Amino acid sequence: MKGKALLCLLLTVSVAMAQPKASRYFQLNVYSYSNQTQEQVLEQYLQNAFVPTAHALGIASVGVFKAITNDTAVVKKLYVFLAAKSAAALLQLPAKMLQHKPYTTQAATWLNHEQQQTAYDRKETILLQAFAMSEGLVMPNLTGPRSERVYELRSYESSTEALYRNKVHMFNEGDEIGLFKRLQFNAIFYGDVIAGSHMPNLMYMTSFNNMADRQEHWKQFVADAQWKTLSSMPFYKGNVSHIDISFLRPTAYSDY
Repeated sequence: MKGKALLCLLLTVSVAMAQPKASRYFQLNVYSYSNQTQEQVLEQYLQNAFVPTAHALGIASVGVFKAITNDTAVVKKLYVFLAAKSAAALLQLPAKMLQHKPYTTQAATWLNHEQQQTAYDRKETILLQAFAMSEGLVMPNLTGPRSERVYELRSYESSTEALYRNKVHMFNEGDEIGLFKRLQFNAIFYGDVIAGSHMPNLMYMTSFNNMADRQEHWKQFVADAQWKTLSSMPFYKGNVSHIDISFLRPTAYSDY
């Protein structure tokens, strides 16, 4: 019996080791543009070439979002979110795409230098690694119409590396992540910015059925006893120097 028990244990361990780890590296590409023609070119490329090729090359899901304020903003933005099990998978993706025949066919117009020159005004790429105590990538559990969904992208900067680590500690050991989970914020990721234009910096994304749902969730968050205790602790005082909040909506071809 002992031998059978040991065999069962070894098989259980082997199966556990064979299970794929959650995607824990993220890349956020932010395209800034200023007119409808650019928007059409960008979306045609993303929908017909980039997203299908990313899927074919092992990126299981691609999030494509527009800022909800795009209709009135002078500078409009389109966000492309990728997740993978390794940073290398994300960094090597552009080169692999150029070796993928269906991509070069579908993206022929995009790959033309003159076309790409006018497709957007600026592109920013941000590379992130999931927080140690987070689940990595989590697909949202939303029931509302896609056209009403709200994805809230938050960026927290700190004035020093020590204060930044303190804020990350607040999410991990301080269990701010657990608070978001208990209140069902549908968080998609929490990540350290490894490379980006604003550092030290962390980012995370939560999701809601609509804006009223978002407002109600944050009302509950601010009033929650756990948050009141956590935010009043002297240990965590002054660990954020700047916050950016972007409200996004998924495109029809987004996987989120």
